[in-house]
Amino acid sequence: MHWNQLICDKRLGMEEYHDDRHHTRSDFQRDYDRLIFSSPFRRLQNKTQVFPLPGHIFVHNRLTHSLEVSSVGRSLGHEIAIRLKDRYQDAQLHRKFDDIRDIVAAACLCHDLGNPPFGHSGEKTIATFFSEGPGQHLKPMLSEREWSDCVNFEGNANSFRLLTHQFNGRRKGGMAMTYSTLASIVKYPYTSAHAGEKGKFGFFASEEDIYRKVAAQLGIPELSPGRFARHPLVYILEAADDICYQIMDIEDAHRLGILSTDHVIRLLLGFFDEERRERLRKVMGGLADPNEQIAYLRSGVVGELVEASAEVFMDNEPEIMEGRFNGTLVGGLPERLCNAYKSCSATAWSKIYNAPMVVDIELAGNRIISFLLRTLVDAVMHPEKNYSRLLFNIIPQQYDVRAASVYERVQGVLDHVSGMTDVYALDLYRKLNGHTLPAV
Repeated sequence: MHWNQLICDKRLGMEEYHDDRHHTRSDFQRDYDRLIFSSPFRRLQNKTQVFPLPGHIFVHNRLTHSLEVSSVGRSLGHEIAIRLKDRYQDAQLHRKFDDIRDIVAAACLCHDLGNPPFGHSGEKTIATFFSEGPGQHLKPMLSEREWSDCVNFEGNANSFRLLTHQFNGRRKGGMAMTYSTLASIVKYPYTSAHAGEKGKFGFFASEEDIYRKVAAQLGIPELSPGRFARHPLVYILEAADDICYQIMDIEDAHRLGILSTDHVIRLLLGFFDEERRERLRKVMGGLADPNEQIAYLRSGVVGELVEASAEVFMDNEPEIMEGRFNGTLVGGLPERLCNAYKSCSATAWSKIYNAPMVVDIELAGNRIISFLLRTLVDAVMHPEKNYSRLLFNIIPQQYDVRAASVYERVQGVLDHVSGMTDVYALDLYRKLNGHTLPAV
Protein backbone atom coordinates (compact mmCIF):
# COMPACT_ATOMS: atom_id res chain seq x y z
CA MET A 1 0.00 0.00 0.00
CA HIS A 2 1.09 3.59 -0.58
CA TRP A 3 0.34 6.62 1.58
CA ASN A 4 -0.30 8.83 -1.42
CA GLN A 5 -3.20 6.57 -2.43
CA LEU A 6 -4.38 5.62 1.07
CA ILE A 7 -5.16 9.24 2.00
CA CYS A 8 -7.99 10.15 -0.36
CA ASP A 9 -10.72 12.76 0.18
CA LYS A 10 -13.09 11.42 -2.48
CA ARG A 11 -16.61 11.00 -1.02
CA LEU A 12 -18.76 7.91 -1.36
CA GLY A 13 -21.77 8.71 -3.52
CA MET A 14 -20.38 12.11 -4.50
CA GLU A 15 -17.50 11.03 -6.70
CA GLU A 16 -18.62 13.19 -9.62
CA TYR A 17 -18.25 16.32 -7.47
CA HIS A 18 -14.71 15.56 -6.36
CA ASP A 19 -11.90 18.00 -7.10
CA ASP A 20 -8.28 18.16 -6.01
CA ARG A 21 -8.29 21.77 -4.85
CA HIS A 22 -7.15 22.64 -1.34
CA HIS A 23 -9.99 24.20 0.63
CA THR A 24 -9.91 26.17 3.88
CA ARG A 25 -11.53 23.25 5.67
CA SER A 26 -10.45 19.80 4.52
CA ASP A 27 -12.95 17.10 3.60
CA PHE A 28 -11.70 15.06 6.55
CA GLN A 29 -12.57 17.93 8.90
CA ARG A 30 -15.96 18.03 7.19
CA ASP A 31 -16.33 14.32 8.00
CA TYR A 32 -15.75 15.11 11.65
CA ASP A 33 -18.26 17.97 11.69
CA ARG A 34 -20.83 15.94 9.75
CA LEU A 35 -20.65 13.20 12.36
CA ILE A 36 -20.89 15.58 15.31
CA PHE A 37 -24.18 16.97 13.99
CA SER A 38 -25.66 13.61 12.93
CA SER A 39 -28.59 11.87 14.62
CA PRO A 40 -26.81 8.48 14.98
CA PHE A 41 -23.99 10.20 16.85
CA ARG A 42 -26.35 12.06 19.18
CA ARG A 43 -28.11 8.81 20.02
CA LEU A 44 -24.88 7.48 21.51
CA GLN A 45 -25.48 9.67 24.57
CA ASN A 46 -28.23 7.27 25.61
CA LYS A 47 -26.43 4.01 24.95
CA THR A 48 -24.64 2.05 27.66
CA GLN A 49 -20.87 1.72 27.44
CA VAL A 50 -20.26 -0.70 30.36
CA PHE A 51 -22.09 0.58 33.41
CA PRO A 52 -25.81 1.43 33.56
CA LEU A 53 -26.67 4.96 32.50
CA PRO A 54 -25.99 7.29 35.42
CA GLY A 55 -28.08 8.53 38.26
CA HIS A 56 -26.06 10.89 40.43
CA ILE A 57 -22.66 9.56 39.28
CA PHE A 58 -21.78 10.25 35.66
CA VAL A 59 -19.86 7.38 34.08
CA HIS A 60 -19.05 6.94 30.40
CA ASN A 61 -21.71 6.29 27.81
CA ARG A 62 -21.11 5.56 24.13
CA LEU A 63 -21.01 9.27 23.30
CA THR A 64 -18.41 10.32 25.88
CA HIS A 65 -16.38 7.21 25.07
CA SER A 66 -16.38 8.06 21.37
CA LEU A 67 -15.37 11.66 22.03
CA GLU A 68 -12.47 10.54 24.21
CA VAL A 69 -11.34 7.92 21.69
CA SER A 70 -11.42 10.65 19.04
CA SER A 71 -9.28 12.93 21.20
CA VAL A 72 -6.71 10.21 21.89
CA GLY A 73 -6.81 9.09 18.24
CA ARG A 74 -6.11 12.62 17.03
CA SER A 75 -3.10 12.88 19.38
CA LEU A 76 -1.76 9.49 18.35
CA GLY A 77 -2.28 10.30 14.66
CA HIS A 78 -0.41 13.58 15.13
CA GLU A 79 2.53 11.82 16.81
CA ILE A 80 2.73 9.28 13.99
CA ALA A 81 2.44 11.95 11.29
CA ILE A 82 5.47 13.78 12.74
CA ARG A 83 7.49 10.59 12.60
CA LEU A 84 6.33 9.75 9.08
CA LYS A 85 7.51 13.16 7.87
CA ASP A 86 10.98 12.37 9.17
CA ARG A 87 10.93 9.03 7.36
CA TYR A 88 9.53 10.21 4.01
CA GLN A 89 11.23 13.28 2.59
CA ASP A 90 8.45 14.23 0.17
CA ALA A 91 6.61 17.56 0.37
CA GLN A 92 3.48 16.16 -1.27
CA LEU A 93 3.35 13.29 1.23
CA HIS A 94 3.89 15.73 4.09
CA ARG A 95 0.65 17.46 3.15
CA LYS A 96 -1.05 14.08 3.16
CA PHE A 97 0.39 13.23 6.57
CA ASP A 98 -1.09 16.43 7.98
CA ASP A 99 -4.52 14.92 7.28
CA ILE A 100 -3.92 11.77 9.34
CA ARG A 101 -5.01 13.30 12.66
CA ASP A 102 -8.31 14.53 11.14
CA ILE A 103 -9.06 11.22 9.44
CA VAL A 104 -8.42 9.29 12.64
CA ALA A 105 -10.40 11.75 14.76
CA ALA A 106 -13.42 11.35 12.46
CA ALA A 107 -13.09 7.57 12.27
CA CYS A 108 -12.89 7.32 16.06
CA LEU A 109 -16.09 9.36 16.41
CA CYS A 110 -18.05 6.85 14.35
CA HIS A 111 -16.42 3.54 15.28
CA ASP A 112 -19.28 2.65 17.67
CA LEU A 113 -22.22 4.09 15.71
CA GLY A 114 -23.54 0.64 14.83
CA ASN A 115 -23.52 -0.79 18.34
CA PRO A 116 -26.99 -1.72 19.66
CA PRO A 117 -28.36 -0.59 23.05
CA PHE A 118 -27.31 -2.10 26.40
CA GLY A 119 -23.56 -2.38 25.85
CA HIS A 120 -21.56 -5.06 24.09
CA SER A 121 -24.00 -7.74 25.25
CA GLY A 122 -26.50 -6.26 22.79
CA GLU A 123 -24.45 -7.62 19.89
CA LYS A 124 -24.42 -11.09 21.42
CA THR A 125 -28.15 -10.93 22.09
CA ILE A 126 -28.90 -10.16 18.43
CA ALA A 127 -26.55 -12.91 17.20
CA THR A 128 -28.01 -15.55 19.53
CA PHE A 129 -31.58 -14.57 18.59
CA PHE A 130 -30.77 -16.21 15.26
CA SER A 131 -28.37 -18.95 16.35
CA GLU A 132 -30.32 -20.31 19.33
CA GLY A 133 -33.52 -18.28 19.60
CA PRO A 134 -36.77 -17.72 17.66
CA GLY A 135 -34.85 -16.48 14.63
CA GLN A 136 -33.62 -20.00 13.83
CA HIS A 137 -36.66 -20.61 11.60
CA LEU A 138 -35.29 -18.03 9.12
CA LYS A 139 -32.22 -20.09 8.22
CA PRO A 140 -33.80 -21.97 5.25
CA MET A 141 -34.93 -18.61 3.79
CA LEU A 142 -31.44 -17.07 3.73
CA SER A 143 -28.27 -17.83 1.80
CA GLU A 144 -25.28 -19.21 3.69
CA ARG A 145 -23.59 -15.80 3.69
CA GLU A 146 -26.76 -13.97 4.78
CA TRP A 147 -27.29 -16.42 7.62
CA SER A 148 -23.65 -16.00 8.66
CA ASP A 149 -24.20 -12.21 8.84
CA CYS A 150 -27.14 -12.75 11.21
CA VAL A 151 -25.62 -15.31 13.60
CA ASN A 152 -22.42 -13.24 13.82
CA PHE A 153 -24.09 -9.82 14.08
CA GLU A 154 -21.27 -7.34 14.60
CA GLY A 155 -21.37 -3.69 15.65
CA ASN A 156 -18.35 -2.82 13.50
CA ALA A 157 -20.01 -4.15 10.34
CA ASN A 158 -23.18 -2.34 11.35
CA SER A 159 -21.24 0.94 11.68
CA PHE A 160 -20.00 0.57 8.11
CA ARG A 161 -23.58 -0.08 6.95
CA LEU A 162 -24.92 2.91 8.87
CA LEU A 163 -22.38 5.19 7.19
CA THR A 164 -22.70 3.83 3.65
CA HIS A 165 -26.19 2.37 3.12
CA GLN A 166 -28.76 4.41 1.23
CA PHE A 167 -31.72 4.19 3.60
CA ASN A 168 -35.18 5.04 2.29
CA GLY A 169 -35.44 8.73 1.51
CA ARG A 170 -31.72 9.31 2.06
CA ARG A 171 -29.02 10.29 -0.42
CA LYS A 172 -26.75 8.01 -2.36
CA GLY A 173 -23.63 7.09 -0.40
CA GLY A 174 -25.34 7.13 3.00
CA MET A 175 -23.60 9.82 5.04
CA ALA A 176 -21.25 10.47 2.09
CA MET A 177 -18.03 10.11 4.06
CA THR A 178 -14.56 10.19 2.51
CA TYR A 179 -13.07 6.91 1.36
CA SER A 180 -10.18 7.14 3.84
CA THR A 181 -12.44 7.72 6.84
CA LEU A 182 -14.65 4.78 5.84
CA ALA A 183 -11.69 2.41 5.44
CA SER A 184 -10.21 3.57 8.76
CA ILE A 185 -13.15 2.25 10.80
CA VAL A 186 -13.07 -1.29 9.38
CA LYS A 187 -11.13 -3.12 12.08
CA TYR A 188 -11.95 -6.53 10.61
CA PRO A 189 -11.72 -6.10 6.80
CA TYR A 190 -13.30 -9.38 5.81
CA THR A 191 -16.70 -11.00 5.36
CA SER A 192 -18.64 -12.96 7.99
CA ALA A 193 -17.35 -16.17 6.37
CA HIS A 194 -14.04 -15.35 8.11
CA ALA A 195 -15.63 -14.32 11.43
CA GLY A 196 -14.21 -17.29 13.34
CA GLU A 197 -14.93 -18.05 16.98
CA LYS A 198 -14.94 -14.38 18.01
CA GLY A 199 -17.62 -13.56 15.43
CA LYS A 200 -15.79 -10.46 14.21
CA PHE A 201 -16.06 -9.14 10.66
CA GLY A 202 -16.17 -5.79 8.89
CA PHE A 203 -19.08 -5.60 6.47
CA PHE A 204 -22.35 -7.38 5.71
CA ALA A 205 -23.08 -9.02 2.36
CA SER A 206 -25.21 -5.99 1.51
CA GLU A 207 -22.19 -3.65 1.79
CA GLU A 208 -19.44 -5.89 0.42
CA ASP A 209 -19.46 -4.21 -3.01
CA ILE A 210 -19.14 -0.81 -1.32
CA TYR A 211 -16.13 -1.93 0.70
CA ARG A 212 -14.55 -3.42 -2.43
CA LYS A 213 -15.02 -0.08 -4.19
CA VAL A 214 -13.36 1.78 -1.29
CA ALA A 215 -10.50 -0.74 -1.10
CA ALA A 216 -9.85 -0.54 -4.85
CA GLN A 217 -9.71 3.27 -4.75
CA LEU A 218 -7.25 3.26 -1.83
CA GLY A 219 -5.10 0.40 -3.09
CA ILE A 220 -5.94 -1.94 -0.20
CA PRO A 221 -5.12 -5.48 -1.39
CA GLU A 222 -7.37 -8.51 -1.07
CA LEU A 223 -5.11 -11.03 0.67
CA SER A 224 -7.44 -13.98 0.09
CA PRO A 225 -11.05 -14.28 -1.14
CA GLY A 226 -13.17 -12.03 1.08
CA ARG A 227 -10.24 -10.98 3.32
CA PHE A 228 -8.43 -7.65 2.85
CA ALA A 229 -5.43 -5.97 4.43
CA ARG A 230 -6.21 -3.31 7.01
CA HIS A 231 -5.95 0.35 6.16
CA PRO A 232 -2.92 1.45 8.26
CA LEU A 233 -4.93 4.08 10.13
CA VAL A 234 -7.15 1.30 11.53
CA TYR A 235 -4.27 0.42 13.86
CA ILE A 236 -4.33 3.96 15.25
CA LEU A 237 -8.10 3.89 15.82
CA GLU A 238 -7.84 0.48 17.46
CA ALA A 239 -5.08 1.64 19.80
CA ALA A 240 -7.03 4.76 20.81
CA ASP A 241 -10.08 2.59 21.53
CA ASP A 242 -8.02 0.06 23.50
CA ILE A 243 -6.40 2.79 25.58
CA CYS A 244 -9.67 4.55 26.37
CA TYR A 245 -11.95 1.69 27.22
CA GLN A 246 -9.37 -0.04 29.38
CA ILE A 247 -8.25 2.98 31.39
CA MET A 248 -11.64 4.72 31.53
CA ASP A 249 -13.41 1.57 32.71
CA ILE A 250 -10.99 1.49 35.65
CA GLU A 251 -11.70 5.15 36.40
CA ASP A 252 -15.48 4.61 36.22
CA ALA A 253 -15.23 1.60 38.52
CA HIS A 254 -13.42 3.79 41.03
CA ARG A 255 -16.12 6.46 40.87
CA LEU A 256 -18.78 3.81 41.48
CA GLY A 257 -16.92 2.33 44.46
CA ILE A 258 -16.20 -1.01 42.78
CA LEU A 259 -12.44 -0.45 43.03
CA SER A 260 -10.71 1.29 45.93
CA THR A 261 -8.55 4.38 45.48
CA ASP A 262 -5.42 2.53 46.65
CA HIS A 263 -6.07 -0.31 44.22
CA VAL A 264 -6.48 2.02 41.23
CA ILE A 265 -3.44 4.11 42.18
CA ARG A 266 -1.33 0.94 42.28
CA LEU A 267 -2.64 -0.12 38.86
CA LEU A 268 -1.96 3.24 37.22
CA LEU A 269 1.44 3.82 38.83
CA GLY A 270 2.50 0.54 37.22
CA PHE A 271 2.78 2.34 33.88
CA PHE A 272 5.67 4.52 35.10
CA ASP A 273 9.26 3.98 36.12
CA GLU A 274 10.26 4.60 39.73
CA GLU A 275 11.59 8.12 39.16
CA ARG A 276 8.35 9.23 37.51
CA ARG A 277 6.29 7.54 40.23
CA GLU A 278 7.94 9.64 42.91
CA ARG A 279 7.11 12.85 41.06
CA LEU A 280 3.52 11.71 40.57
CA ARG A 281 3.13 10.86 44.27
CA LYS A 282 4.32 14.35 45.23
CA VAL A 283 1.75 15.99 42.99
CA MET A 284 -1.00 13.69 44.26
CA GLY A 285 -0.05 14.65 47.79
CA GLY A 286 -1.46 18.11 47.05
CA LEU A 287 -4.78 16.72 45.79
CA ALA A 288 -7.31 16.00 48.53
CA ASP A 289 -9.99 14.65 46.18
CA PRO A 290 -9.39 10.95 45.33
CA ASN A 291 -11.20 11.38 42.00
CA GLU A 292 -8.76 14.14 41.07
CA GLN A 293 -5.84 11.94 42.03
CA ILE A 294 -7.08 9.20 39.70
CA ALA A 295 -7.83 11.68 36.90
CA TYR A 296 -4.32 13.10 37.20
CA LEU A 297 -2.76 9.63 36.97
CA ARG A 298 -5.06 8.63 34.13
CA SER A 299 -3.96 11.61 32.01
CA GLY A 300 -0.33 10.63 32.52
CA VAL A 301 -1.03 7.01 31.59
CA VAL A 302 -2.78 8.03 28.38
CA GLY A 303 0.18 10.22 27.45
CA GLU A 304 2.61 7.35 28.03
CA LEU A 305 0.52 4.95 25.97
CA VAL A 306 0.10 7.39 23.08
CA GLU A 307 3.83 8.02 22.86
CA ALA A 308 4.70 4.33 23.06
CA SER A 309 1.98 3.29 20.57
CA ALA A 310 3.36 5.78 18.04
CA GLU A 311 6.77 4.12 18.35
CA VAL A 312 5.23 0.65 17.88
CA PHE A 313 3.49 1.86 14.72
CA MET A 314 6.70 3.25 13.26
CA ASP A 315 8.68 0.12 14.17
CA ASN A 316 6.15 -1.99 12.26
CA GLU A 317 5.24 0.46 9.49
CA PRO A 318 6.87 -1.57 6.68
CA GLU A 319 4.90 -4.69 7.66
CA ILE A 320 1.71 -2.63 8.12
CA MET A 321 2.07 -1.16 4.63
CA GLU A 322 2.53 -4.64 3.18
CA GLY A 323 -0.53 -6.00 5.01
CA ARG A 324 1.64 -8.43 6.97
CA PHE A 325 1.30 -6.99 10.49
CA ASN A 326 -1.16 -9.13 12.46
CA GLY A 327 -0.79 -7.67 15.94
CA THR A 328 -2.04 -4.52 17.65
CA LEU A 329 -0.13 -1.44 18.70
CA VAL A 330 -1.05 -2.01 22.35
CA GLY A 331 0.11 -5.62 22.05
CA GLY A 332 3.57 -4.40 21.02
CA LEU A 333 4.13 -2.00 23.92
CA PRO A 334 7.38 -2.13 25.93
CA GLU A 335 7.38 -4.67 28.75
CA ARG A 336 6.56 -2.28 31.62
CA LEU A 337 3.63 -0.71 29.83
CA CYS A 338 2.44 -4.07 28.51
CA ASN A 339 2.45 -5.64 31.99
CA ALA A 340 0.62 -2.65 33.49
CA TYR A 341 -1.99 -2.78 30.73
CA LYS A 342 -2.48 -6.52 31.30
CA SER A 343 -2.96 -5.88 35.04
CA CYS A 344 -5.70 -3.35 34.26
CA SER A 345 -7.31 -5.80 31.82
CA ALA A 346 -7.26 -8.65 34.36
CA THR A 347 -8.80 -6.39 37.00
CA ALA A 348 -11.51 -5.28 34.58
CA TRP A 349 -12.49 -8.86 33.78
CA SER A 350 -12.47 -10.01 37.38
CA LYS A 351 -13.93 -6.97 39.12
CA ILE A 352 -15.81 -4.85 36.57
CA TYR A 353 -17.42 -6.79 33.72
CA ASN A 354 -18.98 -9.29 36.12
CA ALA A 355 -20.10 -6.68 38.67
CA PRO A 356 -23.79 -7.08 39.65
CA MET A 357 -24.86 -3.75 38.13
CA VAL A 358 -23.22 -4.67 34.82
CA VAL A 359 -24.79 -8.13 34.73
CA ASP A 360 -28.19 -6.65 35.62
CA ILE A 361 -28.17 -4.32 32.62
CA GLU A 362 -27.08 -7.19 30.35
CA LEU A 363 -29.91 -9.43 31.59
CA ALA A 364 -32.51 -6.71 31.16
CA GLY A 365 -31.12 -5.76 27.75
CA ASN A 366 -31.21 -9.37 26.61
CA ARG A 367 -34.90 -9.67 27.47
CA ILE A 368 -35.81 -6.33 25.86
CA ILE A 369 -33.87 -6.79 22.61
CA SER A 370 -35.03 -10.41 22.20
CA PHE A 371 -38.67 -9.40 22.62
CA LEU A 372 -38.38 -6.52 20.15
CA LEU A 373 -36.66 -8.72 17.57
CA ARG A 374 -39.23 -11.51 17.92
CA THR A 375 -42.13 -9.06 17.59
CA LEU A 376 -40.74 -7.06 14.67
CA VAL A 377 -39.37 -10.03 12.72
CA ASP A 378 -42.78 -11.71 12.96
CA ALA A 379 -44.36 -8.52 11.63
CA VAL A 380 -42.10 -8.26 8.56
CA MET A 381 -42.54 -11.96 7.83
CA HIS A 382 -46.33 -11.74 8.14
CA PRO A 383 -47.27 -8.23 6.98
CA GLU A 384 -50.86 -9.30 6.32
CA LYS A 385 -51.62 -9.61 10.05
CA ASN A 386 -53.52 -6.78 11.71
CA TYR A 387 -50.91 -6.44 14.47
CA SER A 388 -48.16 -6.25 11.85
CA ARG A 389 -49.91 -3.38 10.09
CA LEU A 390 -50.13 -1.55 13.40
CA LEU A 391 -46.43 -2.09 14.07
CA PHE A 392 -45.46 -0.76 10.63
CA ASN A 393 -46.93 2.58 11.70
CA ILE A 394 -44.27 3.00 14.41
CA ILE A 395 -41.26 1.82 12.40
CA PRO A 396 -39.41 4.80 10.85
CA GLN A 397 -39.87 4.99 7.08
CA GLN A 398 -36.12 4.93 6.45
CA TYR A 399 -36.00 1.22 7.33
CA ASP A 400 -36.98 -1.04 4.43
CA VAL A 401 -39.13 -3.56 6.31
CA ARG A 402 -41.32 -4.15 3.22
CA ALA A 403 -38.43 -5.17 0.96
CA ALA A 404 -38.78 -8.05 -1.47
CA SER A 405 -36.14 -10.33 0.06
CA VAL A 406 -36.22 -11.84 3.55
CA TYR A 407 -32.62 -10.73 4.16
CA GLU A 408 -33.43 -7.08 3.43
CA ARG A 409 -36.52 -7.16 5.64
CA VAL A 410 -34.56 -8.70 8.51
CA GLN A 411 -31.87 -6.08 8.00
CA GLY A 412 -34.54 -3.40 8.22
CA VAL A 413 -35.51 -4.75 11.64
CA LEU A 414 -31.88 -4.91 12.75
CA ASP A 415 -31.31 -1.34 11.53
CA HIS A 416 -34.23 -0.19 13.68
CA VAL A 417 -33.37 -2.16 16.83
CA SER A 418 -29.61 -1.51 16.74
CA GLY A 419 -30.25 2.20 16.30
CA MET A 420 -32.39 2.43 19.43
CA THR A 421 -31.14 4.06 22.60
CA ASP A 422 -31.46 2.17 25.88
CA VAL A 423 -34.32 4.44 26.96
CA TYR A 424 -36.22 4.15 23.67
CA ALA A 425 -35.87 0.34 23.60
CA LEU A 426 -37.17 0.07 27.18
CA ASP A 427 -40.05 2.46 26.46
CA LEU A 428 -41.08 0.53 23.33
CA TYR A 429 -40.83 -2.78 25.20
CA ARG A 430 -43.19 -1.46 27.87
CA LYS A 431 -45.65 -0.09 25.33
CA LEU A 432 -45.79 -3.26 23.26
CA ASN A 433 -46.37 -5.28 26.42
CA GLY A 434 -49.18 -2.94 27.49
CA HIS A 435 -47.32 -1.75 30.59
CA THR A 436 -47.60 1.91 29.65
CA LEU A 437 -50.17 3.95 27.73
CA PRO A 438 -49.79 7.54 26.44
CA ALA A 439 -52.78 8.82 28.42
CA VAL A 440 -52.20 6.88 31.64
